[in-house]
Amino acid sequence: MHRIIRLADLEAMKTGKSNKKSTLSTEQKIKEAARKIFHEKGFAATRTRDIAEEAGINLALLNYYFRSKEKLFGVIMFETLDAFLRTLIPVINDGTMTLEEKVEFLSSAYIDQLIVEPQIVLFIMSEIKNRREDSMLNSRIKALLSDSVILEQYRQAVSEGKFPDLNFWHFMINVIGLTIFPFMGASTLKHIGGLTDDDFVSLMQERKRLIPVWVRAMFAPA
Repeated sequence: MHRIIRLADLEAMKTGKSNKKSTLSTEQKIKEAARKIFHEKGFAATRTRDIAEEAGINLALLNYYFRSKEKLFGVIMFETLDAFLRTLIPVINDGTMTLEEKVEFLSSAYIDQLIVEPQIVLFIMSEIKNRREDSMLNSRIKALLSDSVILEQYRQAVSEGKFPDLNFWHFMINVIGLTIFPFMGASTLKHIGGLTDDDFVSLMQERKRLIPVWVRAMFAPA
C-alpha cells in the first residue's frame, strides 16, 4: 500500500500538482464521509467500508490515512464537540453582553445549528453513554465555565436581587434543556403532534423568541 501511495505522489509531481494539497483533499474527503456516517449510525454500526464507499475511495487508502476506525472516530468526535462548543466559547466570557443577551444569543445560535444538523446532539449523547468518552466533554465544559464571566454575571444578578439565590446549574440546565431537548425528542414530538418537518422547524424558530422569556420568568425573584 505504501508503494501505491508513493507512485501516486510521483504521478502528482509529474503533473505539477502539490502532494500536500492532494493529501489534505483526501483526508478531508475521508473525514467528511466519516462525519456523515458516524453521525447517522454511531460508532458500533459503522464499518470502515461504509466510510470508504461514501468518500469514493478504496478501503486500503482509508486505512493508509487513518489506521483504525477508533482513530478516525476520535478525530470526528473531537471535531464535532469543538464545533458544538465553538458558539459557546466566545460568548460566555464576553463582558459586553448582558446575561439576558447571552441567553437569547446562545438559544438562537444553537437552534439554528441544530435545525441544520439535528443529529449532532443524539450522536454526542449516545457515544458518550456507549463509549464512556465523557472526559473530553466534561473537561472542556468545566474549563469553559470555571471562573467564567457568565458565572460572575449570574452571581452578580443574585446579589442584586434580580435572580433568586439558586445554584448556577439550575440556570444552565434550564437554558440548555429548553434549547436542546426538542431536538433530542424530535421524532417523537413530530409523531405525537402530527408535525411535518417544516412544522417542526417553525416551532423551533418560535422558541428562539420564547426561551429568553421563559428563562426570565423562571428566575424572576419570588
